Amino acid sequence: MVTRISGLASGMDIDQMVSDMMKAQKVPLDKMKQQKQWTEWQRDSYRDINTKLNELLTMAKDMNYQKTYVSKKTTSSNDGAVTATASPNSASGTYSIEVKQLAASEMQTSKSLDNTFDPTKTLSSQFSSVQTVDFTISTFNEKGEAISKRITADGDTESLNDVINKINEANLGVRAFYDSSSKQFVMERTITGKFNGSGNEISINETSGTLFGAGLQMTVPKKAQNAEFTYNGGLTINSPSNSYTLNNIQLNLKSVTTKPETITVQTDTDSTFDSIVKFVNKYNEVIEAINGKLEEKRYRDYVPLSDEQKKDMKDKDIELWEEKAKSGLLRGDSSLSSGINTMRTDFYTPLAGALQGFSQLSDLGITTSSNYLDKGKLIINDESKLRSKIAENPNAVAQLFNADGDKKTKSTMGIADRLVQTITSTIGKVEEKAGKTSWTNQKFSLGRTLDTMNKQIDSFQDRLTQMENRYYSQFTAMEKAIQRANQQSAYITQQFSG
Repeated sequence: MVTRISGLASGMDIDQMVSDMMKAQKVPLDKMKQQKQWTEWQRDSYRDINTKLNELLTMAKDMNYQKTYVSKKTTSSNDGAVTATASPNSASGTYSIEVKQLAASEMQTSKSLDNTFDPTKTLSSQFSSVQTVDFTISTFNEKGEAISKRITADGDTESLNDVINKINEANLGVRAFYDSSSKQFVMERTITGKFNGSGNEISINETSGTLFGAGLQMTVPKKAQNAEFTYNGGLTINSPSNSYTLNNIQLNLKSVTTKPETITVQTDTDSTFDSIVKFVNKYNEVIEAINGKLEEKRYRDYVPLSDEQKKDMKDKDIELWEEKAKSGLLRGDSSLSSGINTMRTDFYTPLAGALQGFSQLSDLGITTSSNYLDKGKLIINDESKLRSKIAENPNAVAQLFNADGDKKTKSTMGIADRLVQTITSTIGKVEEKAGKTSWTNQKFSLGRTLDTMNKQIDSFQDRLTQMENRYYSQFTAMEKAIQRANQQSAYITQQFSG
């Protein structure tokens, strides 16, 4: 640490003089920091573009799925009685459903207990004949397999609530509770349907104690039953559940009907249309953003501001300055330019072997914008044509977008498949330059450049520190010399005056 004497002997402002001398020496450092800031802005701008490309990539992958083009929708003549959900494999058409009865679960209830009963008190205090409880609950799972669980309780220390908790924790598909309003203990199945033929799905075998027999006096006010419905007037179906899949259509039974109700399954043209429109809009959004960056003007006179410069400026002025300074970060970038040019080709190249009238986008009413300023944007100039093509042959529309091809020749591949390849390649090239937020700097070129800049900045700062220390050392030596001269002069003057 250099000893600093701040002009007491000379009367000079040493700190200010050193600061002024260092300003000129710091100019190269400011330029280094400005270049580093510009490089960081460029890195972040590349990453912003990659975020947009990844969004387009996700949509391109979605356009590769067959379900995007052949999704089905259903309608019911009585939504309160029966509804349906169709899969892409469901056959279009109308189906008649008449619901005879709904599936139900078994319920068992106790007698109505007297007003003094308290489910939180010990069993022996509530039922004189219950000192020990040992019983087995037997029932069936959804596969119809028999399952059981033994449960025990101490009547002198445990309550009805304790027994309820043990039943509910047994994972038998049986739910128990005490209703304080009716003063009844209730036990019921959590799944519908009968599996043993009688509808009595819950069996209780008491090995010790008479909690469920003499104590609660359990009865079965509601037995389990299967759903029953007639399909197209000729097929009667029983199901333990009110949900049943028939011919790739999931039927959801809600109430008994007095007449057959109609389920209609048809191609969901609107869903496919919306997916294509969203995809086209996302593509247009991405190429507009990339083209904007490629053509953005570079203002070389507007360099990143140093911290010292920002101190003397208003926030709005800083914002306006940096808007200019950040312009042109990706101007003319070859990777991005090549990427969007290839994407345009991906869209326009006809699909080899496609059904006539479904080989290229123009067949669907989608063309390139005639405005050269749009630079290849897609325009859906005939929505009715697109809808009619989807309704006419959704599989042919799907083929145009998701044909596998040989994965090498673009003309044999669907549009979405081509784009997935192109976008993935472009993202990879951008990542080689700008990396990801999770990457270390050594994994991408701009990161390595930033590491080099940081080393240069650190090295130069060390040189400046050494230079500043040298200036202070020189001024300190001068101050000491002046101080010694003043002391000698004072001594001589004192001798002569004496």
